[in-house]
Amino acid sequence: MFRNLAADALGLSDIGKIIEPKDFDKTEIDEYVFNEDNEKIFVVIKSKTDEYCFTNTAFIHLDGKSAASKKRNLKRYPYRYYQISNVSVETAGTIDLDAEIKFKIGDEEISIDIDKKQMERIRDIYKALFKISEKYKEIHKYMGILQHTHEAINKMFVLRELTEQVVLNLPDIINQTAHQVELHYINRQNEIQNYDFGSIFERYIKS
Repeated sequence: MFRNLAADALGLSDIGKIIEPKDFDKTEIDEYVFNEDNEKIFVVIKSKTDEYCFTNTAFIHLDGKSAASKKRNLKRYPYRYYQISNVSVETAGTIDLDAEIKFKIGDEEISIDIDKKQMERIRDIYKALFKISEKYKEIHKYMGILQHTHEAINKMFVLRELTEQVVLNLPDIINQTAHQVELHYINRQNEIQNYDFGSIFERYIKS
């Protein structure tokens, strides 16, 4: 009941509306954000039946078939496992009431109708999502370089092809170097594969 009243208070219809940050707590999707793990909401788009949320680490869709029903289907798409791509905007025509922002999240096609009066904010969301889609290309590029370099270095040591006894009898300096190579690879991999896009949202999404 409260959520439906909140929807009416926010002036919502079947066309989505971008919610002000001060009203995030009036949305149901706010309750499914991992605040305990420093997940932060940057965008919420809400209609009477659906809620869409972009956080620094995931896209969340609360899917409802009817505004009068309490049943909702929550879908969470962590950016780490679901790549954002094919970002576009379909602007409103003269008689249209809404514009559409479209993108792929993994293999899922997403299209969100938003009140055309919020076109400036729609453009901000487009910019953020487009930059995130470009960031994935950068991550893939540098991971390819890192993997190629790591394989080349491993061929110099070829330690994995030696028996455990032989490895144990090798000079300590060789074992230490091999360990450092593995540690550097893991650390660099973690640096490159950073799927917290909070800084991108902060740059383009105006509070």
